[in-house]
Amino acid sequence: IFLTPSPSVSTSAASVLEGVCGRVRSTYRTREEGEEQSWSAIMSGEEINEDYPVEIHEYLSAFENSIGAVDEMLKTMMSVSRNELLQKLDPLEQAKVDLVSAYTLNSMFWVYLATQGVNPKEHPVKQELERIRVYMNRVKEITDKKKAGKLDRGAASRFVKNALWEPKPRNASKVANKGKSKS
Repeated sequence: IFLTPSPSVSTSAASVLEGVCGRVRSTYRTREEGEEQSWSAIMSGEEINEDYPVEIHEYLSAFENSIGAVDEMLKTMMSVSRNELLQKLDPLEQAKVDLVSAYTLNSMFWVYLATQGVNPKEHPVKQELERIRVYMNRVKEITDKKKAGKLDRGAASRFVKNALWEPKPRNASKVANKGKSKS
């Protein structure tokens, strides 16, 4: 039911993700000249490419910042070995880590394909993302079942017994005395 890649698969997947981030971040090709220009030069305003309208400069800057954030998260994730991380987690948490890692890697590959002019909707990565979503939904169902309230029959019966209203006679002592005097 859960995806549990081997440590070597996880390490190679992370290195692929790091490579994709690096390639997307470091260079792009202009359509006419085919020359490489660094993102940092474009983003710092040193050089503005005439192939791209000024209006998208803000979007490119936000994209570069997002890639930088992903790169930082990846470095943080890679600073701890996978085995060390998984030893501290229960199986459900391990599954969540594996699923998030797989989904992130495939999402980054989706972005990479889009930057290369390939339609990711027609690529097998779409089926892989759907498969991972199915497993994520299974984990969510299991988590929701654990969070669901459980009935404690003893506590429920005590609660109901104490919550029911029992009428008390007004003159409980007089009623008791009348019963004794008639006998």
